[in-house]
Amino acid sequence: MNPPTWRKSSRSTQGTSGECVEVARLVQGIGVRDSKRQGHGHLTLTPEAFATLVQRLKDQN
Repeated sequence: MNPPTWRKSSRSTQGTSGECVEVARLVQGIGVRDSKRQGHGHLTLTPEAFATLVQRLKDQN
């Protein structure tokens, strides 16, 4: 099995301190990790929980 491909938003470094999260599609769901602490593990969310998280973050803006 290939390692997951972690990615971050193209807008994550625009006007910020570079702190962001990365996401990857995993066999078990969607992985979320700290981009500055990549070797410290990740959270695994179901696709539904990830969609809810993203929507709640959007609603805060």
